[in-house]
Amino acid sequence: MEIHSAASFIASILTVIYVFVVFTFIRGWNKLSYYRPQKTALKTKVSILVAARNEAEIIRKTLDDLCAQSYDKALTEIIFIDDHSTDDTAEIIASYASKGVKLIRLNEDPALNSYKKKAIQTAIGQSTGDLIMTTDADCRMGKDWLKTIISFYEEKDYKMISSPVAYFEEKTFFERAQALEFLYLIGLGASTIGNKKPSTCNGANLAYEKAAFYEVGGFKGIDDLASGDDELLLHKMAARYDHHIGFLKNEDAVVYTHAKPTLGEFIQQRKRWASKSTRYKNKAIIVLGVAIWLFNVSILLNIGIGLFDGYYFGLAVTQLLIKIFLEFIFLYQVTGFAKRRELLVLLPILNLMHIVYLVYIGVAGNSGKYNWKGRMVK
Repeated sequence: MEIHSAASFIASILTVIYVFVVFTFIRGWNKLSYYRPQKTALKTKVSILVAARNEAEIIRKTLDDLCAQSYDKALTEIIFIDDHSTDDTAEIIASYASKGVKLIRLNEDPALNSYKKKAIQTAIGQSTGDLIMTTDADCRMGKDWLKTIISFYEEKDYKMISSPVAYFEEKTFFERAQALEFLYLIGLGASTIGNKKPSTCNGANLAYEKAAFYEVGGFKGIDDLASGDDELLLHKMAARYDHHIGFLKNEDAVVYTHAKPTLGEFIQQRKRWASKSTRYKNKAIIVLGVAIWLFNVSILLNIGIGLFDGYYFGLAVTQLLIKIFLEFIFLYQVTGFAKRRELLVLLPILNLMHIVYLVYIGVAGNSGKYNWKGRMVK
């Protein structure tokens, strides 16, 4: 009986913490107003930077979308950085020179752990824009993407702007499950910005002032880590420019990309994302992350022990139902914004998968190496 009481107490504490955390997500998301552009005469010179490695099969679509932007071409600079591609990526980029696309070839003799940060920093050094925007070589965007972000920047005067990223064109159940989970991550990052405590963003749709980038020292101090060109830079910006970080809630600002087709690719991607958590300087974020991880561990343990003792299985079911209910409330709003509410039917199944994956990634992502773009990094 005493063991049952202790188990109930621990499960209750972890569940209460998780309830509190998700409520803060809901509150933060609701603090963000839907943005409707007001300005028509925009004047900011912008440099769009795209690091590319072996993207020959799909990079033309990204190039076409960027060249088709409705923003003033005289104020737009498009720079692609070829990161030692072994296919025709560089040649395809070079063929767009007549449309104003610039190509930088990364040529690093000594091996690096963070080629992407090197690519971005090199391009920033050669850029002419006052505002830097980064996206990925496999992303798609509408024609008003750039204009919407610039309008938001000029109206709000933020130093850094995180904008939405979403998966599209899913072909399998696994990809649709990723689409829902990814919207949860995007909503989470947006909500922390809404709460004025920025913790995460996505470099596939990120904008920041070039002067502010140099003011915080660029990637100095985080340039030895393969990941973190977005999230760790966000932390540096937030520490220097308190309350000058914004999230753009507008459907024209969404960038679209594809889910990973295989479990192996998915795991490698998430290990890369998780690896940067070892460098968080904000201890509150680390403590919160550990508490959420322990909550998921407790559900797994209660399910396992519950196979022999029904009491623990009951605890696990209670925790799981609370988790699903709270995440439904949060995701109902986020998927509504993304016009993907049909994905919510996957939530109960996704929760069971997500718990196992989260516990595993919490360990694997913070230890050892992972494969990214054909390279083994850490």
